[in-house]
Amino acid sequence: MARTIEIADGIYQISTDNYRLNSGLIVGAERAMIVDTGAGPRQGAEILRAIRRITDLPLVAVNTHAHFDRFMGNAVFKADGVTDFWSHPRAGRAIEKYGDAQRPYVEVLEPEMAHAQGPNTELVPPTRFLPGDGTRPAFTRVELGERAITLIYLGLAHTDNDILVGVDDVLFTGDIVEQGSDPAFDDSFPELWVKTLQTLVGLDRYRIFVPGHGTPVERTFIERMAETMQDAIQKISESALTRVKGATTASMYQLPYSGGSTRILLDRLQKLQRFEEQGQPLAAVNFDATEPSGLTGPITLGNG
Repeated sequence: MARTIEIADGIYQISTDNYRLNSGLIVGAERAMIVDTGAGPRQGAEILRAIRRITDLPLVAVNTHAHFDRFMGNAVFKADGVTDFWSHPRAGRAIEKYGDAQRPYVEVLEPEMAHAQGPNTELVPPTRFLPGDGTRPAFTRVELGERAITLIYLGLAHTDNDILVGVDDVLFTGDIVEQGSDPAFDDSFPELWVKTLQTLVGLDRYRIFVPGHGTPVERTFIERMAETMQDAIQKISESALTRVKGATTASMYQLPYSGGSTRILLDRLQKLQRFEEQGQPLAAVNFDATEPSGLTGPITLGNG
């Protein structure tokens, strides 16, 4: 059963067991907003039931990025009358292009979604998007009636399409902030993720940060997360400069992450470095191209 915590007046964290997912609910006078819809019809219906115990208002939805646990519940909410599904434009394109490839991830917990069989198993891509070309921060206001939501894009981080959802002094961060486990580096841009976290720390309006998984945190947690990630990147870079040989493990580099996360971080850094060595600096990549840039990560592609 979903666990609901009222973080502030009319602002809720809805936690479901599958994938340790945190969704958000923000209640206005005329509409309410759901932040992330789950990994399929089972989880989506669980989240919707939790919402309907609180409010009967019509809903608008947000998908914080293009990973399966964020958007595969959209069909449940479409069936409930939702027409506005917000995301970054790159997330919208990724969901349309690679959404079906992500179905195998949910085989165990959402078998109907995995096989596209049964009600509410169709992919429902986002319909509303933040402005801009993705090369600079973007902000959009969504009115719920006597309450305005701010959707925020700060830059490359956990993916190339992460957005945050701010209301009053609460910010829903998706997987830009990770509490209780290592950051997921598979699709990430680690060095720029650090910069995005540092920018996030500077958003003085917000006091409570709700991560995509885990418990709400304060600003000092995000500062430590940025420092830890920067330290890990620096240690890996230094080891490469001194030509350290052998298997990459957390103990070799004395990193704060598990061996598996360290391996993924190293592989991602190497991929990005090779890309730039080919004369394609990240700052010049056209992430808004119809075809992938070559930096689309394995989770989004469905081969993680």
